[in-house]
Amino acid sequence: MPKLRNGRNGMLDLQKANMFKRISAAIFDFIILVTLAVGLMWGASSLLNYKSYAEKLKDRRDYYSEKFGVDLGISAKEYEKLTDEEKELYETASKEYGEDKEARYTYQMMFNLILMIVTFPLLLSFLILEFMIPLILKNGQTLGKKVFGIAVMRKDGIRVKGVLMFARTVLGKFTVETMIPLLLLIMMYFGIIGFEGLVVVIGIIFAQFMMLVLTKDRTVLHDKLAQTVTVDMASQMIFETTYELVAYKNKLQAENADKAAY
Repeated sequence: MPKLRNGRNGMLDLQKANMFKRISAAIFDFIILVTLAVGLMWGASSLLNYKSYAEKLKDRRDYYSEKFGVDLGISAKEYEKLTDEEKELYETASKEYGEDKEARYTYQMMFNLILMIVTFPLLLSFLILEFMIPLILKNGQTLGKKVFGIAVMRKDGIRVKGVLMFARTVLGKFTVETMIPLLLLIMMYFGIIGFEGLVVVIGIIFAQFMMLVLTKDRTVLHDKLAQTVTVDMASQMIFETTYELVAYKNKLQAENADKAAY
């Protein structure tokens, strides 16, 4: 039974988890998540035959490179070193390559496949490690939180159940904190958006950091969405239902009243 610390009027104090433990647990969970996700992504890539599309696109690029005697795979710095004549050939080759229907179709397919290869393995990894395992271990504990003795509960002291845990995991951790930044980076890689995508990614990271530093309970976005808080397992009592919480508070008030009578 965890030790209890009572606040004023019989209320239970919030025993916030140590920041070192939270960071350590987060790193532990991140390593497991990335390992699982990368393995699933590799399997999805093989299943969807992504490599064949990449090779097909390279063949089309090489065709126009050979046709005009330029290298379409050079960097911006290397392009600046070209002569005016070479730049003109490069631009002509690049234009024809960009208008090639097969190349455009292959490029679009690669973009779509990358989204699938990234999205579904990551979603499955989050569902396993951040949703199913915490429900099995109870008290909102991931493997990392279990190792470092911390837990997640509702702000009112009640155990986190399925719906809130799902919102915390899928809406918070997966969608907003992971997939939106990743999608923006993928779109930048494919040239769909420019520098503004990086600005948004940095903004999301900065907002998370400020919430962690400035909020009273040191909560980030996924905790705000689910109204949860990370606590020290050794000193925080977590109740199964609101009824149990109210009953316990009433018991404390009765005990305090009896003591005051003496």
